[in-house]
Amino acid sequence: MHGSDLYRDITDFAHSTPAWTQSAFVVWTEYGLLLFGLLFTTVWWRSRGRAGGPRPVALAVLAPLATAVAYVASETVKSVVDEERPCRAVAGAAAALVACPAPGDWSFPSNHAAIAGASAVALALAVPRLALLTVPLALLMAFSRVYVGVHYPHDVAAGLLLGGSLAAVLVLALTGPACAVVAAVRASGLRPAVWFTGPGPASKTG
Repeated sequence: MHGSDLYRDITDFAHSTPAWTQSAFVVWTEYGLLLFGLLFTTVWWRSRGRAGGPRPVALAVLAPLATAVAYVASETVKSVVDEERPCRAVAGAAAALVACPAPGDWSFPSNHAAIAGASAVALALAVPRLALLTVPLALLMAFSRVYVGVHYPHDVAAGLLLGGSLAAVLVLALTGPACAVVAAVRASGLRPAVWFTGPGPASKTG
């Protein structure tokens, strides 16, 4: 039920890999989400100068917002399910490559996977060609959480599904309203607003 056998297989595999590979996965699992943050910033910055009305900016702004909602949803589910971490619960498993989270920091679903899944989908909706980068990165993040020993495989699968599906629904549902907000902000003519949203009709009529 808990995927203990697959968890053992993956953590055993992790211990069989070279030390540099283990170190790379530890760095990625700890700091890889920062790369999605960098992508959010880059997509937003580039959207300010893109043609096509307010839609590019609206999608760029919705991406991190949808990801934040996905994180909150993941944390909410985690507080209800109360699944113990495999690094404490699975007998005979190889030692985790990172410190096992404290008791009460539950396992299901994986917050990292939920954030990565939401980021991948939201960024791909903003810039479709980015899916070639963001989807593999999200899968790698999810795998890394099992590889280093802090999640079951089903934790990360659920996290990816929850984050990705919620981000898709939110972005698609809110694109219209967000476009209207961006257009209104641009029309205000306020310098900070024009800087944030990029040049729009209001910036060209003064």
